Amino acid sequence: MYQYTDFDRQFVRLRAEQFRDQLERWQRGELSDDELLPLRLQNGWYIQRYAPMARIAVPYGEISSAQLRMLAHIAREYDKPDPALLAHAQATQDELQAAQPGLTLAAPPLRYGYGHFTTRTNVQFNWIPITKAADVMDLLASVCMHGIQTSGNDIRNITCEAYEGIAEDNIVDTRPFAEITRQWSSLHPEFTFLPRKFKIAYNGSVEDRAATGWYDIGVQAVRNDAGEVGFTVKAGGGMGRTPIIGTVVREFLPWDQLLNYIEAIVRVYNRYGRRDNKWKARIKILVKAEGQKFIDDVEAEYKDIVELDGAPHTITQAELDRVQASFVVPELKPANLPSSVNTDGQLYQRWLKQNVRGHRLPHLRAVTLSFKRVGFAPGDADADTMEALAQLAEQFSASEARLTHEQNLMLPWVHESDLPALYEAARALGLAQPNIGLLTDMIACPGGDFCSLANARSLPIAAAITERYQDLDEVFDLGPIDLHMSGCINSCGHHHSGHIGILGVDKDGKEWYQITLGGSDGTELSGPALGGKVVGPSFSAAEVPEVIEALLGTYRALRKPGEFFIDTLRRVGHDPFKAAANGARFKAEEVAA
Repeated sequence: MYQYTDFDRQFVRLRAEQFRDQLERWQRGELSDDELLPLRLQNGWYIQRYAPMARIAVPYGEISSAQLRMLAHIAREYDKPDPALLAHAQATQDELQAAQPGLTLAAPPLRYGYGHFTTRTNVQFNWIPITKAADVMDLLASVCMHGIQTSGNDIRNITCEAYEGIAEDNIVDTRPFAEITRQWSSLHPEFTFLPRKFKIAYNGSVEDRAATGWYDIGVQAVRNDAGEVGFTVKAGGGMGRTPIIGTVVREFLPWDQLLNYIEAIVRVYNRYGRRDNKWKARIKILVKAEGQKFIDDVEAEYKDIVELDGAPHTITQAELDRVQASFVVPELKPANLPSSVNTDGQLYQRWLKQNVRGHRLPHLRAVTLSFKRVGFAPGDADADTMEALAQLAEQFSASEARLTHEQNLMLPWVHESDLPALYEAARALGLAQPNIGLLTDMIACPGGDFCSLANARSLPIAAAITERYQDLDEVFDLGPIDLHMSGCINSCGHHHSGHIGILGVDKDGKEWYQITLGGSDGTELSGPALGGKVVGPSFSAAEVPEVIEALLGTYRALRKPGEFFIDTLRRVGHDPFKAAANGARFKAEEVAA
Protein backbone atom coordinates (compact mmCIF):
# COMPACT_ATOMS: atom_id res chain seq x y z
CA MET A 1 0.00 0.00 0.00
CA TYR A 2 1.03 3.61 -0.49
CA GLN A 3 3.86 4.72 1.79
CA TYR A 4 3.50 8.32 2.91
CA THR A 5 6.48 10.56 2.19
CA ASP A 6 7.82 13.14 4.64
CA PHE A 7 5.71 15.72 2.78
CA ASP A 8 2.57 13.58 3.04
CA ARG A 9 3.07 13.09 6.78
CA GLN A 10 3.74 16.78 7.33
CA PHE A 11 0.63 17.67 5.32
CA VAL A 12 -1.60 15.50 7.50
CA ARG A 13 0.02 16.67 10.76
CA LEU A 14 -0.34 20.34 9.82
CA ARG A 15 -3.98 19.80 8.92
CA ALA A 16 -4.56 18.26 12.36
CA GLU A 17 -2.80 21.23 14.00
CA GLN A 18 -4.94 23.67 12.02
CA PHE A 19 -8.09 21.90 13.10
CA ARG A 20 -7.00 21.98 16.76
CA ASP A 21 -6.50 25.72 16.48
CA GLN A 22 -9.91 26.17 14.85
CA LEU A 23 -11.61 24.06 17.51
CA GLU A 24 -9.93 25.91 20.37
CA ARG A 25 -10.94 29.29 18.91
CA TRP A 26 -14.52 28.05 18.70
CA GLN A 27 -14.38 26.89 22.32
CA ARG A 28 -13.14 30.35 23.36
CA GLY A 29 -16.01 31.97 21.49
CA GLU A 30 -13.78 33.48 18.80
CA LEU A 31 -15.52 31.46 16.08
CA SER A 32 -19.27 31.09 15.85
CA ASP A 33 -21.01 27.77 15.19
CA ASP A 34 -21.67 28.90 11.63
CA GLU A 35 -18.00 29.82 11.13
CA LEU A 36 -16.83 26.48 12.50
CA LEU A 37 -19.31 24.48 10.40
CA PRO A 38 -17.37 24.35 7.08
CA LEU A 39 -14.08 23.88 8.94
CA ARG A 40 -15.22 20.84 10.90
CA LEU A 41 -17.09 19.37 7.93
CA GLN A 42 -13.97 19.47 5.76
CA ASN A 43 -12.22 17.52 8.48
CA GLY A 44 -14.98 14.92 8.70
CA TRP A 45 -16.88 16.05 11.82
CA TYR A 46 -20.68 16.11 11.77
CA ILE A 47 -23.21 16.83 14.49
CA GLN A 48 -25.64 13.93 14.34
CA ARG A 49 -28.87 13.03 16.13
CA TYR A 50 -27.37 12.61 19.59
CA ALA A 51 -23.65 13.25 19.32
CA PRO A 52 -20.88 14.16 16.86
CA MET A 53 -19.98 11.71 14.12
CA ALA A 54 -16.39 11.46 12.90
CA ARG A 55 -15.82 10.21 9.36
CA ILE A 56 -12.31 8.91 8.69
CA ALA A 57 -11.00 8.45 5.15
CA VAL A 58 -9.55 5.15 3.98
CA PRO A 59 -8.50 6.08 0.43
CA TYR A 60 -9.29 3.32 -2.10
CA GLY A 61 -10.00 1.04 0.87
CA GLU A 62 -6.45 0.05 1.79
CA ILE A 63 -5.70 -0.12 5.49
CA SER A 64 -2.72 -1.40 7.47
CA SER A 65 -2.53 -3.35 10.71
CA ALA A 66 -1.14 -0.26 12.46
CA GLN A 67 -4.08 1.80 11.27
CA LEU A 68 -6.59 -0.85 12.36
CA ARG A 69 -5.00 -0.86 15.81
CA MET A 70 -5.29 2.92 16.01
CA LEU A 71 -8.97 2.73 15.05
CA ALA A 72 -9.43 0.12 17.77
CA HIS A 73 -7.74 2.43 20.29
CA ILE A 74 -9.96 5.35 19.28
CA ALA A 75 -13.07 3.16 19.51
CA ARG A 76 -12.10 1.93 22.96
CA GLU A 77 -10.90 5.19 24.50
CA TYR A 78 -12.84 7.94 22.71
CA ASP A 79 -16.08 6.54 21.26
CA LYS A 80 -17.84 6.86 24.61
CA PRO A 81 -21.06 8.76 25.23
CA ASP A 82 -21.78 10.44 28.52
CA PRO A 83 -23.99 7.99 30.50
CA ALA A 84 -26.81 10.52 30.74
CA LEU A 85 -26.64 11.18 26.99
CA LEU A 86 -26.72 7.46 26.21
CA ALA A 87 -29.69 6.91 28.55
CA HIS A 88 -31.58 9.78 26.90
CA ALA A 89 -30.77 8.49 23.40
CA GLN A 90 -31.83 4.93 24.22
CA ALA A 91 -35.05 6.10 25.83
CA THR A 92 -35.85 8.18 22.75
CA GLN A 93 -35.19 5.21 20.48
CA ASP A 94 -37.32 2.93 22.64
CA GLU A 95 -40.21 5.40 22.48
CA LEU A 96 -39.88 5.59 18.72
CA GLN A 97 -39.87 1.81 18.47
CA ALA A 98 -42.95 1.47 20.65
CA ALA A 99 -44.84 3.97 18.49
CA GLN A 100 -44.40 2.04 15.26
CA PRO A 101 -47.58 0.50 13.82
CA GLY A 102 -47.85 -3.23 14.51
CA LEU A 103 -44.21 -3.62 15.58
CA THR A 104 -43.53 -5.91 18.51
CA LEU A 105 -39.78 -6.52 18.03
CA ALA A 106 -37.47 -4.80 20.49
CA ALA A 107 -35.02 -2.32 18.98
CA PRO A 108 -31.33 -3.31 19.12
CA PRO A 109 -29.60 -1.35 21.90
CA LEU A 110 -27.51 1.62 20.83
CA ARG A 111 -23.87 0.59 20.67
CA TYR A 112 -20.68 2.52 21.30
CA GLY A 113 -16.97 1.73 21.24
CA TYR A 114 -16.95 0.62 17.62
CA GLY A 115 -16.30 1.75 14.05
CA HIS A 116 -18.82 1.63 11.23
CA PHE A 117 -17.44 0.74 7.77
CA THR A 118 -19.30 2.46 4.94
CA THR A 119 -19.90 1.77 1.25
CA ARG A 120 -17.31 4.44 0.39
CA THR A 121 -14.55 2.83 2.51
CA ASN A 122 -14.80 5.41 5.26
CA VAL A 123 -14.83 4.53 8.94
CA GLN A 124 -17.30 6.38 11.16
CA PHE A 125 -17.48 6.84 14.91
CA ASN A 126 -20.77 7.96 16.42
CA TRP A 127 -20.04 9.00 20.00
CA ILE A 128 -16.75 10.93 20.16
CA PRO A 129 -17.29 14.24 22.03
CA ILE A 130 -16.43 17.26 19.90
CA THR A 131 -14.11 18.41 22.70
CA LYS A 132 -11.94 15.35 22.00
CA ALA A 133 -11.95 15.82 18.21
CA ALA A 134 -8.52 17.43 17.98
CA ASP A 135 -6.94 14.67 20.09
CA VAL A 136 -8.44 12.06 17.78
CA MET A 137 -7.14 13.82 14.67
CA ASP A 138 -3.64 13.91 16.18
CA LEU A 139 -3.80 10.16 16.83
CA LEU A 140 -4.98 9.50 13.29
CA ALA A 141 -2.20 11.65 11.83
CA SER A 142 0.35 9.53 13.71
CA VAL A 143 -0.62 6.58 11.46
CA CYS A 144 -1.14 8.64 8.27
CA MET A 145 -4.92 8.83 8.58
CA HIS A 146 -7.25 11.80 8.54
CA GLY A 147 -10.77 13.03 7.85
CA ILE A 148 -9.80 15.59 5.22
CA GLN A 149 -12.65 16.14 2.74
CA THR A 150 -14.77 13.27 3.96
CA SER A 151 -17.55 15.84 4.10
CA GLY A 152 -18.33 19.27 2.72
CA ASN A 153 -18.89 20.37 -0.87
CA ASP A 154 -15.58 19.14 -2.18
CA ILE A 155 -13.98 16.09 -3.78
CA ARG A 156 -14.37 13.38 -1.18
CA ASN A 157 -12.60 10.12 -0.40
CA ILE A 158 -11.48 8.40 -3.64
CA THR A 159 -12.65 4.79 -3.92
CA CYS A 160 -11.61 1.70 -5.92
CA GLU A 161 -12.94 -1.80 -6.23
CA ALA A 162 -11.50 -3.95 -3.46
CA TYR A 163 -9.68 -6.38 -5.76
CA GLU A 164 -7.48 -3.82 -7.53
CA GLY A 165 -4.16 -5.32 -8.55
CA ILE A 166 -5.05 -8.86 -7.47
CA ALA A 167 -8.17 -9.78 -9.44
CA GLU A 168 -7.88 -12.40 -12.13
CA ASP A 169 -9.69 -10.08 -14.57
CA ASN A 170 -7.62 -7.00 -13.68
CA ILE A 171 -6.80 -4.77 -16.66
CA VAL A 172 -4.59 -2.36 -14.74
CA ASP A 173 -4.14 -1.61 -11.05
CA THR A 174 -5.87 1.75 -10.59
CA ARG A 175 -4.75 2.29 -6.99
CA PRO A 176 -1.76 4.44 -8.09
CA PHE A 177 -4.09 6.62 -10.18
CA ALA A 178 -6.51 6.89 -7.26
CA GLU A 179 -3.65 7.94 -4.99
CA ILE A 180 -2.45 10.54 -7.49
CA THR A 181 -6.02 11.85 -7.71
CA ARG A 182 -6.24 11.99 -3.92
CA GLN A 183 -3.08 14.07 -3.70
CA TRP A 184 -4.21 16.39 -6.49
CA SER A 185 -7.70 16.93 -5.06
CA SER A 186 -6.78 17.42 -1.39
CA LEU A 187 -7.37 21.10 -0.53
CA HIS A 188 -7.49 22.00 -4.24
CA PRO A 189 -8.12 25.76 -4.04
CA GLU A 190 -10.61 25.85 -6.93
CA PHE A 191 -12.64 22.86 -5.78
CA THR A 192 -12.93 23.37 -2.02
CA PHE A 193 -16.42 24.91 -2.23
CA LEU A 194 -18.22 23.14 -5.06
CA PRO A 195 -21.99 23.41 -5.55
CA ARG A 196 -22.34 20.06 -3.77
CA LYS A 197 -20.36 17.05 -2.58
CA PHE A 198 -18.39 15.21 -5.28
CA LYS A 199 -17.37 11.55 -5.44
CA ILE A 200 -14.97 9.66 -7.73
CA ALA A 201 -14.62 5.88 -8.14
CA TYR A 202 -12.07 3.79 -10.06
CA ASN A 203 -12.45 0.29 -11.47
CA GLY A 204 -9.47 -1.52 -12.95
CA SER A 205 -11.03 -4.86 -13.87
CA VAL A 206 -13.27 -6.17 -16.63
CA GLU A 207 -16.15 -6.54 -14.18
CA ASP A 208 -17.31 -3.28 -12.64
CA ARG A 209 -17.15 -4.00 -8.91
CA ALA A 210 -16.84 -0.31 -7.96
CA ALA A 211 -20.35 0.80 -9.05
CA THR A 212 -18.77 3.47 -11.29
CA GLY A 213 -22.07 4.25 -13.00
CA TRP A 214 -23.41 5.62 -9.72
CA TYR A 215 -20.65 8.17 -9.11
CA ASP A 216 -20.16 11.84 -9.99
CA ILE A 217 -17.14 10.63 -11.95
CA GLY A 218 -16.63 6.94 -12.67
CA VAL A 219 -13.31 5.85 -14.15
CA GLN A 220 -13.05 2.46 -15.88
CA ALA A 221 -9.67 1.13 -17.00
CA VAL A 222 -9.48 -0.07 -20.62
CA ARG A 223 -6.92 -1.01 -23.23
CA ASN A 224 -7.28 0.16 -26.82
CA ASP A 225 -6.59 -1.90 -29.92
CA ALA A 226 -2.91 -0.98 -29.65
CA GLY A 227 -2.76 -2.36 -26.12
CA GLU A 228 -2.34 1.09 -24.57
CA VAL A 229 -3.79 1.74 -21.12
CA GLY A 230 -6.44 4.40 -20.82
CA PHE A 231 -9.77 5.10 -19.17
CA THR A 232 -13.42 5.34 -20.08
CA VAL A 233 -14.76 8.29 -18.12
CA LYS A 234 -18.37 8.67 -16.95
CA ALA A 235 -19.85 11.75 -15.33
CA GLY A 236 -23.14 12.61 -13.70
CA GLY A 237 -24.07 9.44 -11.84
CA GLY A 238 -25.67 9.55 -8.44
CA MET A 239 -28.44 8.33 -6.18
CA GLY A 240 -30.52 10.48 -3.82
CA ARG A 241 -33.88 11.96 -4.80
CA THR A 242 -33.09 11.67 -8.50
CA PRO A 243 -31.18 8.44 -9.26
CA ILE A 244 -29.23 8.84 -12.50
CA ILE A 245 -26.66 6.61 -14.20
CA GLY A 246 -23.47 8.35 -15.29
CA THR A 247 -22.99 9.38 -18.93
CA VAL A 248 -19.89 8.34 -20.85
CA VAL A 249 -18.07 11.57 -21.67
CA ARG A 250 -14.85 9.97 -22.99
CA GLU A 251 -14.59 6.44 -24.37
CA PHE A 252 -10.78 6.39 -24.23
CA LEU A 253 -8.63 8.84 -22.33
CA PRO A 254 -4.85 8.26 -22.27
CA TRP A 255 -3.73 7.57 -18.71
CA ASP A 256 -1.39 10.54 -18.54
CA GLN A 257 -4.27 12.96 -19.22
CA LEU A 258 -6.43 11.72 -16.35
CA LEU A 259 -6.04 14.71 -14.00
CA ASN A 260 -6.32 17.25 -16.79
CA TYR A 261 -9.61 15.71 -17.88
CA ILE A 262 -11.03 15.36 -14.38
CA GLU A 263 -10.13 19.00 -13.80
CA ALA A 264 -12.06 19.96 -16.94
CA ILE A 265 -15.15 18.12 -15.70
CA VAL A 266 -15.01 19.69 -12.25
CA ARG A 267 -14.35 23.16 -13.67
CA VAL A 268 -17.48 22.94 -15.82
CA TYR A 269 -19.48 21.70 -12.85
CA ASN A 270 -18.07 24.41 -10.57
CA ARG A 271 -19.03 27.07 -13.10
CA TYR A 272 -22.55 25.92 -14.04
CA GLY A 273 -23.74 23.71 -11.16
CA ARG A 274 -26.82 24.92 -9.30
CA ARG A 275 -26.12 26.75 -6.04
CA ASP A 276 -29.65 28.03 -5.47
CA ASN A 277 -31.17 24.63 -4.65
CA LYS A 278 -29.16 21.90 -2.93
CA TRP A 279 -31.53 19.21 -4.23
CA LYS A 280 -30.53 20.20 -7.78
CA ALA A 281 -26.90 21.01 -7.07
CA ARG A 282 -25.28 17.64 -7.88
CA ILE A 283 -23.45 17.26 -11.18
CA LYS A 284 -25.97 14.61 -12.25
CA ILE A 285 -28.63 17.33 -12.61
CA LEU A 286 -26.32 19.44 -14.75
CA VAL A 287 -25.34 16.52 -17.00
CA LYS A 288 -28.94 15.43 -17.45
CA ALA A 289 -30.13 18.98 -18.19
CA GLU A 290 -27.35 19.90 -20.62
CA GLY A 291 -26.77 16.56 -22.36
CA GLN A 292 -24.31 16.85 -25.24
CA LYS A 293 -23.63 20.49 -24.38
CA PHE A 294 -22.09 19.38 -21.09
CA ILE A 295 -19.75 17.02 -22.93
CA ASP A 296 -18.88 19.74 -25.44
CA ASP A 297 -18.11 22.19 -22.62
CA VAL A 298 -15.88 19.62 -20.91
CA GLU A 299 -13.99 18.96 -24.14
CA ALA A 300 -13.54 22.71 -24.71
CA GLU A 301 -12.30 23.19 -21.15
CA TYR A 302 -9.96 20.22 -21.52
CA LYS A 303 -8.59 21.70 -24.76
CA ASP A 304 -7.89 24.99 -22.99
CA ILE A 305 -6.19 23.20 -20.10
CA VAL A 306 -3.91 21.34 -22.48
CA GLU A 307 -3.23 24.05 -25.06
CA LEU A 308 -3.48 27.31 -23.08
CA ASP A 309 -2.62 26.28 -19.53
CA GLY A 310 0.14 23.93 -20.65
CA ALA A 311 -1.47 20.74 -19.36
CA PRO A 312 -0.26 21.40 -15.81
CA HIS A 313 -1.44 18.10 -14.38
CA THR A 314 -0.24 15.69 -17.03
CA ILE A 315 0.93 12.59 -15.16
CA THR A 316 4.55 11.91 -16.02
CA GLN A 317 5.95 8.42 -16.26
CA ALA A 318 8.35 9.30 -13.44
CA GLU A 319 5.47 10.31 -11.13
CA LEU A 320 3.49 7.19 -11.99
CA ASP A 321 6.57 5.06 -11.34
CA ARG A 322 7.10 6.79 -7.97
CA VAL A 323 3.58 6.08 -6.80
CA GLN A 324 3.41 2.59 -8.32
CA ALA A 325 6.49 1.63 -6.33
CA SER A 326 4.30 1.65 -3.21
CA PHE A 327 1.90 -0.86 -4.73
CA VAL A 328 4.25 -3.72 -5.49
CA VAL A 329 3.46 -7.16 -4.11
CA PRO A 330 4.62 -7.17 -0.46
CA GLU A 331 7.02 -9.73 0.94
CA LEU A 332 4.83 -12.77 1.47
CA LYS A 333 5.46 -15.68 3.76
CA PRO A 334 2.94 -18.34 4.74
CA ALA A 335 1.86 -18.26 8.37
CA ASN A 336 2.08 -22.06 8.65
CA LEU A 337 -0.22 -22.03 11.68
CA PRO A 338 -1.76 -25.35 12.74
CA SER A 339 -5.48 -25.92 12.27
CA SER A 340 -7.97 -28.54 13.39
CA VAL A 341 -10.57 -27.52 10.78
CA ASN A 342 -12.31 -30.32 8.91
CA THR A 343 -11.59 -29.03 5.40
CA ASP A 344 -14.11 -31.46 3.93
CA GLY A 345 -16.88 -30.18 6.18
CA GLN A 346 -19.87 -28.34 4.74
CA LEU A 347 -19.30 -25.08 6.64
CA TYR A 348 -15.69 -24.79 5.50
CA GLN A 349 -16.56 -25.67 1.92
CA ARG A 350 -19.32 -23.06 1.90
CA TRP A 351 -16.86 -20.49 3.26
CA LEU A 352 -14.43 -21.34 0.46
CA LYS A 353 -17.21 -20.90 -2.08
CA GLN A 354 -18.59 -17.58 -0.82
CA ASN A 355 -15.76 -15.79 1.00
CA VAL A 356 -12.63 -16.84 -0.89
CA ARG A 357 -11.78 -15.60 -4.38
CA GLY A 358 -9.09 -16.47 -6.87
CA HIS A 359 -5.97 -14.33 -7.24
CA ARG A 360 -3.77 -13.27 -10.12
CA LEU A 361 -0.92 -14.98 -8.21
CA PRO A 362 -1.88 -18.67 -8.31
CA HIS A 363 -0.67 -19.58 -4.81
CA LEU A 364 -2.61 -16.75 -3.17
CA ARG A 365 -6.26 -16.08 -2.39
CA ALA A 366 -8.32 -13.02 -1.44
CA VAL A 367 -10.46 -13.70 1.64
CA THR A 368 -13.43 -11.59 2.77
CA LEU A 369 -14.32 -11.48 6.44
CA SER A 370 -18.03 -10.91 6.94
CA PHE A 371 -19.23 -7.96 9.04
CA LYS A 372 -22.83 -9.20 8.72
CA ARG A 373 -23.78 -11.15 11.81
CA VAL A 374 -26.40 -11.34 14.52
CA GLY A 375 -25.95 -8.72 17.23
CA PHE A 376 -24.08 -6.22 15.06
CA ALA A 377 -25.26 -3.70 12.50
CA PRO A 378 -23.96 -4.28 8.95
CA GLY A 379 -20.44 -2.88 8.69
CA ASP A 380 -19.84 -2.53 12.45
CA ALA A 381 -16.67 -3.70 14.20
CA ASP A 382 -16.01 -3.07 17.89
CA ALA A 383 -12.60 -2.25 19.35
CA ASP A 384 -11.70 -5.85 20.17
CA THR A 385 -12.67 -6.98 16.68
CA MET A 386 -10.56 -4.29 15.01
CA GLU A 387 -7.63 -5.24 17.23
CA ALA A 388 -8.06 -8.87 16.21
CA LEU A 389 -8.36 -7.90 12.54
CA ALA A 390 -5.00 -6.16 12.78
CA GLN A 391 -3.53 -9.40 14.12
CA LEU A 392 -5.09 -11.45 11.31
CA ALA A 393 -3.73 -9.06 8.69
CA GLU A 394 -0.25 -9.39 10.18
CA GLN A 395 -0.40 -13.16 10.35
CA PHE A 396 -2.01 -13.90 7.02
CA SER A 397 -1.86 -10.87 4.69
CA ALA A 398 1.45 -8.97 4.95
CA SER A 399 -0.16 -6.52 7.43
CA GLU A 400 -2.57 -5.22 4.79
CA ALA A 401 -6.35 -5.33 4.52
CA ARG A 402 -8.99 -3.66 2.36
CA LEU A 403 -12.41 -2.29 3.16
CA THR A 404 -15.02 -3.24 0.60
CA HIS A 405 -17.93 -1.44 -1.02
CA GLU A 406 -20.20 -4.03 0.64
CA GLN A 407 -19.05 -3.01 4.17
CA ASN A 408 -16.83 -6.00 4.83
CA LEU A 409 -13.05 -6.41 5.22
CA MET A 410 -10.89 -8.34 2.78
CA LEU A 411 -7.40 -9.82 3.24
CA PRO A 412 -5.68 -9.60 -0.17
CA TRP A 413 -2.47 -11.63 0.31
CA VAL A 414 -3.45 -14.98 1.86
CA HIS A 415 -1.53 -18.13 0.99
CA GLU A 416 -3.80 -20.93 -0.10
CA SER A 417 -2.12 -23.22 2.42
CA ASP A 418 -3.14 -20.85 5.24
CA LEU A 419 -6.87 -20.90 4.48
CA PRO A 420 -7.81 -23.49 7.16
CA ALA A 421 -5.94 -21.60 9.89
CA LEU A 422 -7.44 -18.29 8.81
CA TYR A 423 -10.92 -19.80 8.77
CA GLU A 424 -10.45 -21.13 12.28
CA ALA A 425 -9.27 -17.74 13.55
CA ALA A 426 -12.07 -15.85 11.75
CA ARG A 427 -14.70 -18.26 13.04
CA ALA A 428 -13.52 -17.66 16.61
CA LEU A 429 -14.14 -13.94 16.03
CA GLY A 430 -17.57 -14.50 14.49
CA LEU A 431 -16.36 -13.25 11.09
CA ALA A 432 -16.47 -16.46 9.07
CA GLN A 433 -20.13 -16.41 8.07
CA PRO A 434 -20.20 -17.92 4.56
CA ASN A 435 -22.65 -15.29 3.34
CA ILE A 436 -20.68 -12.96 1.06
CA GLY A 437 -22.94 -12.00 -1.84
CA LEU A 438 -25.97 -13.68 -0.29
CA LEU A 439 -29.13 -12.24 1.24
CA THR A 440 -27.72 -11.54 4.71
CA ASP A 441 -24.67 -9.77 3.29
CA MET A 442 -26.81 -6.65 3.14
CA ILE A 443 -25.68 -3.05 2.80
CA ALA A 444 -27.21 -0.66 5.33
CA CYS A 445 -26.54 2.87 6.53
CA PRO A 446 -26.80 3.77 10.26
CA GLY A 447 -30.19 5.38 9.59
CA GLY A 448 -32.27 7.07 12.25
CA ASP A 449 -30.46 5.44 15.15
CA PHE A 450 -27.69 7.99 14.62
CA CYS A 451 -28.16 10.16 11.53
CA SER A 452 -30.03 13.45 11.93
CA LEU A 453 -31.00 13.39 8.23
CA ALA A 454 -32.68 9.99 8.36
CA ASN A 455 -36.45 9.57 8.08
CA ALA A 456 -36.40 6.08 9.57
CA ARG A 457 -34.12 3.58 11.20
CA SER A 458 -32.29 0.96 9.16
CA LEU A 459 -30.71 -1.09 11.92
CA PRO A 460 -33.83 -2.68 13.47
CA ILE A 461 -34.96 -3.79 10.01
CA ALA A 462 -31.49 -5.17 9.22
CA ALA A 463 -31.47 -7.00 12.55
CA ALA A 464 -34.90 -8.52 11.94
CA ILE A 465 -33.94 -9.78 8.47
CA THR A 466 -30.58 -11.10 9.68
CA GLU A 467 -32.19 -13.03 12.53
CA ARG A 468 -34.93 -14.44 10.30
CA TYR A 469 -32.47 -15.85 7.72
CA GLN A 470 -29.93 -17.68 9.85
CA ASP A 471 -30.60 -21.05 8.21
CA LEU A 472 -27.60 -21.38 5.87
CA ASP A 473 -29.32 -24.07 3.82
CA GLU A 474 -32.09 -21.59 3.06
CA VAL A 475 -29.73 -18.70 2.35
CA PHE A 476 -27.63 -20.83 0.00
CA ASP A 477 -30.74 -22.08 -1.74
CA LEU A 478 -31.85 -18.49 -2.36
CA GLY A 479 -28.48 -17.72 -3.96
CA PRO A 480 -26.93 -14.30 -4.60
CA ILE A 481 -29.23 -11.38 -3.75
CA ASP A 482 -28.20 -7.75 -3.27
CA LEU A 483 -30.28 -6.31 -0.42
CA HIS A 484 -29.54 -2.61 0.16
CA MET A 485 -31.12 -0.35 2.77
CA SER A 486 -31.12 3.42 3.34
CA GLY A 487 -32.67 5.40 6.18
CA CYS A 488 -33.48 8.37 3.94
CA ILE A 489 -33.47 9.57 0.35
CA ASN A 490 -29.79 10.54 0.55
CA SER A 491 -29.21 6.85 -0.27
CA CYS A 492 -26.10 6.17 1.81
CA GLY A 493 -27.20 2.52 1.85
CA HIS A 494 -27.37 2.45 -1.98
CA HIS A 495 -30.95 1.14 -1.97
CA HIS A 496 -31.41 2.22 -5.60
CA SER A 497 -28.86 -0.37 -6.78
CA GLY A 498 -30.18 -3.31 -4.77
CA HIS A 499 -31.98 -6.25 -6.32
CA ILE A 500 -34.20 -5.51 -3.34
CA GLY A 501 -33.98 -1.97 -2.00
CA ILE A 502 -35.44 -0.66 1.25
CA LEU A 503 -35.85 3.10 1.78
CA GLY A 504 -36.94 4.65 5.06
CA VAL A 505 -39.57 7.38 4.68
CA ASP A 506 -41.52 9.56 7.09
CA LYS A 507 -45.31 9.41 7.09
CA ASP A 508 -47.31 11.27 9.72
CA GLY A 509 -44.34 11.24 12.08
CA LYS A 510 -43.99 7.46 11.84
CA GLU A 511 -41.32 5.30 10.20
CA TRP A 512 -42.38 3.63 6.95
CA TYR A 513 -40.40 1.83 4.26
CA GLN A 514 -40.53 1.92 0.48
CA ILE A 515 -39.48 -1.21 -1.42
CA THR A 516 -37.72 -1.14 -4.81
CA LEU A 517 -36.92 -4.07 -7.09
CA GLY A 518 -34.47 -4.73 -9.90
CA GLY A 519 -31.62 -2.32 -9.16
CA SER A 520 -28.06 -2.99 -10.27
CA ASP A 521 -24.62 -1.73 -9.29
CA GLY A 522 -22.95 -2.79 -12.54
CA THR A 523 -21.51 -6.21 -11.68
CA GLU A 524 -21.72 -9.21 -13.99
CA LEU A 525 -24.40 -10.72 -11.75
CA SER A 526 -26.60 -7.63 -11.83
CA GLY A 527 -25.87 -6.23 -15.30
CA PRO A 528 -25.36 -2.56 -16.23
CA ALA A 529 -26.05 -0.02 -13.51
CA LEU A 530 -29.77 0.57 -13.12
CA GLY A 531 -32.12 2.04 -10.54
CA GLY A 532 -34.75 -0.19 -8.98
CA LYS A 533 -38.49 0.38 -9.44
CA VAL A 534 -40.82 1.14 -6.53
CA VAL A 535 -43.25 -1.64 -5.58
CA GLY A 536 -46.01 0.68 -4.41
CA PRO A 537 -47.08 2.55 -1.28
CA SER A 538 -44.73 2.26 1.69
CA PHE A 539 -44.89 -0.48 4.33
CA SER A 540 -44.79 -0.30 8.10
CA ALA A 541 -41.65 -1.52 9.89
CA ALA A 542 -43.54 -4.61 11.08
CA GLU A 543 -44.51 -5.48 7.51
CA VAL A 544 -41.03 -5.27 5.96
CA PRO A 545 -39.77 -8.75 7.02
CA GLU A 546 -43.04 -10.24 5.74
CA VAL A 547 -42.66 -8.38 2.45
CA ILE A 548 -39.13 -9.73 2.03
CA GLU A 549 -40.42 -13.23 2.71
CA ALA A 550 -43.20 -12.76 0.15
CA LEU A 551 -40.72 -11.59 -2.50
CA LEU A 552 -38.45 -14.55 -1.85
CA GLY A 553 -41.39 -16.94 -1.90
CA THR A 554 -42.38 -15.62 -5.32
CA TYR A 555 -38.84 -16.18 -6.54
CA ARG A 556 -38.87 -19.76 -5.27
CA ALA A 557 -42.16 -20.42 -7.04
CA LEU A 558 -41.18 -18.89 -10.39
CA ARG A 559 -37.47 -19.59 -10.81
CA LYS A 560 -36.06 -22.01 -13.32
CA PRO A 561 -33.29 -24.44 -12.30
CA GLY A 562 -30.08 -22.53 -11.63
CA GLU A 563 -31.73 -19.13 -12.08
CA PHE A 564 -30.79 -16.33 -9.69
CA PHE A 565 -33.25 -13.90 -8.11
CA ILE A 566 -32.38 -10.97 -10.39
CA ASP A 567 -32.68 -13.16 -13.49
CA THR A 568 -36.10 -14.47 -12.50
CA LEU A 569 -37.27 -10.94 -11.72
CA ARG A 570 -36.22 -9.69 -15.13
CA ARG A 571 -37.59 -12.72 -16.97
CA VAL A 572 -41.10 -12.67 -15.49
CA GLY A 573 -41.33 -8.94 -14.79
CA HIS A 574 -42.15 -7.03 -11.64
CA ASP A 575 -45.89 -7.66 -11.47
CA PRO A 576 -45.88 -11.05 -9.67
CA PHE A 577 -43.40 -9.68 -7.13
CA LYS A 578 -45.39 -6.49 -6.62
CA ALA A 579 -48.56 -8.51 -6.07
CA ALA A 580 -46.81 -10.70 -3.51
CA ALA A 581 -45.35 -7.72 -1.67
CA ASN A 582 -48.68 -5.89 -1.52
CA GLY A 583 -50.38 -9.11 -0.43
CA ALA A 584 -48.14 -9.15 2.63
CA ARG A 585 -49.56 -5.89 3.94
CA PHE A 586 -51.23 -6.18 7.33
CA LYS A 587 -54.88 -5.32 7.69
CA ALA A 588 -55.48 -1.81 8.98
CA GLU A 589 -56.65 -3.07 12.36
CA GLU A 590 -53.54 -5.25 12.74
CA VAL A 591 -51.25 -2.30 12.03
CA ALA A 592 -53.17 -0.06 14.42
CA ALA A 593 -52.94 -2.69 17.14
